Amino acid sequence: MGLARGPSFVESKVGTRHVQSRTAAGGWSQQRFARRRGNQADELVRAVADHTLRILPRGIPAGLVVGGDRALVRELLGDARLDHLVGLPRRELYDLPDPRRSVLEDALRRGRSVRVTVEDA
Repeated sequence: MGLARGPSFVESKVGTRHVQSRTAAGGWSQQRFARRRGNQADELVRAVADHTLRILPRGIPAGLVVGGDRALVRELLGDARLDHLVGLPRRELYDLPDPRRSVLEDALRRGRSVRVTVEDA
């Protein structure tokens, strides 16, 4: 998560959180692990939304570059506290790897790039 002005970030936050993966266990264990995974994912979305509100206050962003996990982005933008971000121009980069500073800087570069297609008539 970052706020950029010009070619660099003025504020950013990167990090990781554990969300348990699926398990091969059956019965009660499977349900318990699914609940735990759901709770961990919900907490991750809340934490990212909180950082977003701190870093991107209302009225500042001119556009969004989103990436990583599609479901997480969908849940994040579904948070009512972030309604002001939903209508902004958006660049989607879902092929981004782990949330590290270098990945964030690459996303900024890619998000500001322009794709040009030349067709010879």
